[in-house]
Amino acid sequence: MAINSLSYAGSLILNQSVQTLKNQMTVLQSQLTTGDKSTTYAGMGVNEGFAMAARSQLSGMSAFTDTMTVINSSIGVANTVLQAMNDIGKTIQNSSNSSSQALNTAGQSIAQQTATSQLSSMLGILNTQAGDRFLFSGTAVTTPSVASMDDILNGTTTQAGLKQVIAERKQADVGTTGLGRLVITSPTATSVKVAEDVAGSPFGLKLSSVSSSLTGATVTGPSGSPAGISIDLGATNPNNGDKVSFTFNLPDGSTESFALTASTATPPPAGSFAIGVSTTATAANLNAALNTAIGTLADTSLVAASAVQAGNDFFNTTGTATGSVVNNHAAIPAPITGATLLSGAAGTDSLGTSFAAGDTITVNGTPITFVASGATGNQLNVTDNVQTLLTKIDSITGTSTPSTVSGGVISLHTDNAASLSVSSSNTAAFAALGFGATATATVPPLRVGGSPLGSATSLVSGTPANTVTWYTGNPGPTATARASATARVDATVKVEYGIQADEPAIRSQLQALAVFAAVTTSTTNPNGAAQVSALSQRITQALTAQPGKQTIQDIQTDLAMAQTTMSDATARQKQAKVMLQNVVDQTETISPDQVASQLLALQTSLQASYQTTSMLSQLSLVKYLPAG
Repeated sequence: MAINSLSYAGSLILNQSVQTLKNQMTVLQSQLTTGDKSTTYAGMGVNEGFAMAARSQLSGMSAFTDTMTVINSSIGVANTVLQAMNDIGKTIQNSSNSSSQALNTAGQSIAQQTATSQLSSMLGILNTQAGDRFLFSGTAVTTPSVASMDDILNGTTTQAGLKQVIAERKQADVGTTGLGRLVITSPTATSVKVAEDVAGSPFGLKLSSVSSSLTGATVTGPSGSPAGISIDLGATNPNNGDKVSFTFNLPDGSTESFALTASTATPPPAGSFAIGVSTTATAANLNAALNTAIGTLADTSLVAASAVQAGNDFFNTTGTATGSVVNNHAAIPAPITGATLLSGAAGTDSLGTSFAAGDTITVNGTPITFVASGATGNQLNVTDNVQTLLTKIDSITGTSTPSTVSGGVISLHTDNAASLSVSSSNTAAFAALGFGATATATVPPLRVGGSPLGSATSLVSGTPANTVTWYTGNPGPTATARASATARVDATVKVEYGIQADEPAIRSQLQALAVFAAVTTSTTNPNGAAQVSALSQRITQALTAQPGKQTIQDIQTDLAMAQTTMSDATARQKQAKVMLQNVVDQTETISPDQVASQLLALQTSLQASYQTTSMLSQLSLVKYLPAG
C-alpha cells in the first residue's frame, strides 16, 4: 500500500497562504511606489464616487483660477492706462487754466499745442491691447476703439472731421451779421429792440433776462416768438450811471452777461453809451453800443461756446427731440413754460388743447396715463403742468440731461438717441406740446442742416458716409460698459470688467482735448486772445469733476470691485480645495509610513511561511520510525 507524504492538504493550504501574502506584498510595493491606493477605480473603495466628484470640482476651480489670472492681467493693464488718462486730464486742465493766451503763427496758444500732443497720447492708449483683446472696445475686442487723430480732427476725403463740424457750427451760431443770430432794431425813435432771428432755432445767443435802472425807461421781455427784449426810453433821458443789463444763454449751456451804462463822458468809456441831447439821440447811441457789445460777445464767448457744443455734437451719444414753438391758452397767448398746465380752460396758462383722463403718452413703449386726480407711478393728473410731464418722461428714459422747455419749445433729452420714441393717444394735445405724431431724437453725430449755414435753423444727423465716426468699438447690447465683458470666477459668481472709450468720463475728456486742439484763431483778430481765454475757461470746466458725473476714478473703482470679488472667490476656493483634496487623498492615496510598516510585517510573515514550507517539505515517515 502506498504511503502519501505527511499533511499533503496542510501543505497545499500553506502554499495558498504564501501566494496570498506574495500578492499582498505586490500590492503594498505598488502603493509604496505610486502613492496610490489602487491602479483601478474598483480598488479605491466605496468612497471613490465622492473622490471623483471632488476631483471634478478641483478641476473647475483650476479653470476659475486661470480665468481670474487673465482678468487680473487685463485689469492691471487697464488701470495703468486709466491712470495715464487721468494724468493727461490734469495736465491739460492746469495748462488751460494758467498758460498764456498769446497766439503762435498757427493761431493757437501754448496750452492748445500741449492739448494736441496729449490728444495723440490719449488716442494711442485707448487702442491698448491686453493679449489679443482691445480693452476699450466693448464687445468688439478685436477692433481698435478709436479712429486716428488725423481722421478725427481733419476727416477724410468724404467724411467731415471735428474741425469742419466746428467751423460749420460757428457760422450757424455767429450768423451772417456777426451778432449771434440776434436782430437789433429801433421800433420807434426812442426805443431799441433785441430779438432772436427765428423761434426754435438751436443756434446763436438766446435771450435770458434783462434788468434796468434807466430813469424813465420801459423795459420788457424776453417775450414773444421769437423772443425779444424792448427798451423804450420815452421822453426822459437816463441819468449818468444808470444801467441796463442783459443775460444770454449760449449753445453749450453757459450764460454770459454784460451791462451798458449811461454816460455823459466824451467819449463814453467802454461798456457805456452816451446820453444824447434827446431820448432819440440816446436811443441811437444805445443801439450802437448794443451792436458793439453783442458783436464782441458773439466773437468771443459765443465762438468758444459754439466750439464746445460742436464737440458735443460730434462726440456725444445723447440726443434731443425738439418740438416747435407753441403758445399757451391765455387771453394773450404766450410761449408755454414749465408752469403751463396740461389741461385748462380758455384764458388760462394751459395747453391749447387739453389732455383728459384716460389719455396716454407712451415713452419708449412705457405708457404714462392721465387721471383726474391721485396720480401714482406712471400716472399724471390732468391738472399737472408741463414740467411735471417732462420729469416723468425723464424718469422713464433715464436721461442724465433733464428735458427742458424754453421760448415755447420743448426739448426732450436722452442718453440713447436711437431709442427715443414718444407718442400720445391724444394727438391734438400732443401737438399743443409742439410735437407731431411721434417725437424722435436726432441721432448723433449732429451737423448743421440747411444752407446758407449762417441762417440755418436745425441740426441733422451725420452719417457714416459724410461724418467720421470717432468711436470704432462696439457699445454692445448691455446696459453698462462694464457688462460688455463678463466671466464666471466661481460656481455662482460672475465679474464684469468691460470698458468702452465712449463712456462719459473718457468721452468727455477726449472731447475736451480734441476741441481745444482743433480750434484756431486768426492772429489778426483783436478778439483772438479773448476767444482763446473763453475757450480755455470752458475746457478747464469740462475737465473738472462734476457732482453726479462719471469720472475716470469711478471706472477704476468698478474694476477694483471686480478684483475684490475675485480675491474673495480665490480665498473661498483655496479653503474648498483643501477640503476636497483631503477627500481625494483619503480615498485614493496611502500613507507611506503605514504601508512601509505593513510591508515589513508582511515580509516577516512571508519569511516565516517560507521557512515553515521548507521544513514541511523535508518531513517523511522514516524520520518518525524507531531505528533498528
